[in-house]
Amino acid sequence: MTPLALIAEDDKDISEIIRAYLEREGFRTVHAGDGRTALDLHLALKPDIILLDITMPLVDGWEALSEIRRRGNSPVIVLTALDQDIDKLQALRIGADDYVVKPFNPVEVVARVKAVLRRTDGSRATGLLRVGLVEIDTTAHIVRIGGREVALTLTEFRLLTHMARSPTRVFGRSELLDACLPGSDALDRTVDSHISKLRRKLEQAGASDMPQGVRGVGYRLSSRG
Repeated sequence: MTPLALIAEDDKDISEIIRAYLEREGFRTVHAGDGRTALDLHLALKPDIILLDITMPLVDGWEALSEIRRRGNSPVIVLTALDQDIDKLQALRIGADDYVVKPFNPVEVVARVKAVLRRTDGSRATGLLRVGLVEIDTTAHIVRIGGREVALTLTEFRLLTHMARSPTRVFGRSELLDACLPGSDALDRTVDSHISKLRRKLEQAGASDMPQGVRGVGYRLSSRG
């Protein structure tokens, strides 16, 4: 069955443009003009991906995204005019898979939708993420390499899982800290210590050079997805 995309956007012109481009590429679409309707449709239809505007009436995008994440792991791309780094970090911290700033090229949006679906195909339903030799069971909180279980702390597991969702993407220290130690007063450099311990455990289990440091920026899990 062709993928179903839920377009949660209160601007009718924008939603119509996205709908037209997605349907031209073979997607089925459904539209919600406010956050409450979006949540109702998400529950009823279980769409394959959600394009979620932040500034919607009734229930805003932040609240809708939080509720979607409480329900499960449906892929979400945030669409918004908010172009501050703090907004992008907030979206990723809550659990967005990607973030697109308005005004945008609809061709790029379609490309990002396809990329997110490729990246999350199968993993959302099974709770499994695989990067190289590393297999992460996000439901059971188990990491295996070559079939052998690797013992990680909760923070190490959160770091690994967060990066595994976009393994080639480079994450800044502050973003990783916010995602994996929410509410903590720890310094950004605390991430370095956790990454170092995680890397050592993965290497001892047979997965070398993961995660990788990127000088002056932060870390990525792997240079290959």
